[in-house]
Amino acid sequence: MIRICAVGAFAFGMVAGWSPEALADEKGEMEIRKDSLTKQLLDDIRQGKIEVEGDHAAVNELVIKRDIPIKYEYISILMRAPNAFGEGPACIVCHGSADPATSYRGLDLSTCQGIINGSTEPPVRKIITPGTNPKRDVLGRMLRNNRMPLGVKFNVPTDSPAIHLVKNWISNGAKNDDHFKKSVLPLFSKPNSFAPDTPACIECHMSNQEPPSFHELNLSTYEGIMLGADSVAKGVNNATKVIVPGNPEESGVFQHLVENRMPPGIDPSSERDHPNTQLLFRWVAQGAKCN
Repeated sequence: MIRICAVGAFAFGMVAGWSPEALADEKGEMEIRKDSLTKQLLDDIRQGKIEVEGDHAAVNELVIKRDIPIKYEYISILMRAPNAFGEGPACIVCHGSADPATSYRGLDLSTCQGIINGSTEPPVRKIITPGTNPKRDVLGRMLRNNRMPLGVKFNVPTDSPAIHLVKNWISNGAKNDDHFKKSVLPLFSKPNSFAPDTPACIECHMSNQEPPSFHELNLSTYEGIMLGADSVAKGVNNATKVIVPGNPEESGVFQHLVENRMPPGIDPSSERDHPNTQLLFRWVAQGAKCN
């Protein structure tokens, strides 16, 4: 089924004076290079390969799947536009320079080089790795991952005793010892452990089956925690690890407890894969080129 976006692209080709026949008969430059994107699109439409049902699908079909180069000029606009990735202020309102005295984390999202450099306030760290999928990099996590437990307020401190217990347990090797059983594991089973007026973690993550457990993550047992997420969908050997012994900063459980999704205060039900997020990620995967 072809929706408005794909039909609109077809109509644009007709208005511009292009037709399947005209493109097929085109001489010169067209003969020495790959078929134009327009011709590829028209061919796909005629063959019924395109099913577009809205703006999100259109971005995927027309840009992502065809690997159209994303220009930094567009990324620059996104960083300056409110509501670019979900309801909230423009990124550069809070991250407009490399000076930690005027910009949170000393993160400059107003320039291409600033994005590549990452935060300048200790602990200094990169937010992307050019040429790779940034989904699990700092930038990707901040745009996609909700802070847990779901519904925790943006301004709730991230240095509570309970969070410190989890952090120290991971730092010390994430062992299945008496300390874990008596002091750490029970935190995941009690409401309000990590923030006021929040449910227990195991209300959403209680087994390795989805449904009922989100991401097939089981936080009710040591074995379930160490197995990780999506063990059924991806296979046990490919499950997403949520604990990296000795490294809380790389552990998904700790990341979700302390990292707020951006823009600050965004509704946790907002789309995680906003079209602009997809385009930003593709720019990074294409090398995060500044020109």
